[in-house]
Amino acid sequence: MRIVLDTNVFISGIFFTGPPHQILKAWRDGKVDLLVSPSILEEYERIGVELTLRFRDVDLRPFLDLLAIQAEIVLPPSLAPIIDDDPSDDKFLEAAVAGEASCIISGDKHLLNLFEFQGIQILKPKDFVHRYLRTDTRERK
Repeated sequence: MRIVLDTNVFISGIFFTGPPHQILKAWRDGKVDLLVSPSILEEYERIGVELTLRFRDVDLRPFLDLLAIQAEIVLPPSLAPIIDDDPSDDKFLEAAVAGEASCIISGDKHLLNLFEFQGIQILKPKDFVHRYLRTDTRERK
């Protein structure tokens, strides 16, 4: 499954446990394919650096290095403005379209309010984990 993570989800997955961390683990383990654009990478790094100044025990570099090796970098064309209230969120929609993603995972209300975009689902991290990453214990019995 090809996915795009908004910055909040990516950074939360590094700094904290919970569904965003489970999604990053699934990507690291090859269960999902992560799509990023140069502008998304730039935002991940910028926000990550800001947070490492506050949380000095977290090293962001291994995650950014892993992005360079394992993530698929897409070069999306600019679309007509989509999210009027926060145009900076458009980069996630553009990357998802360019990379033919199945899903955008976000905690951002502007993205979530769309529900889907050009057939691409927009889900909260916990909903994505529940639908696509959760293993049914009944299957293991």
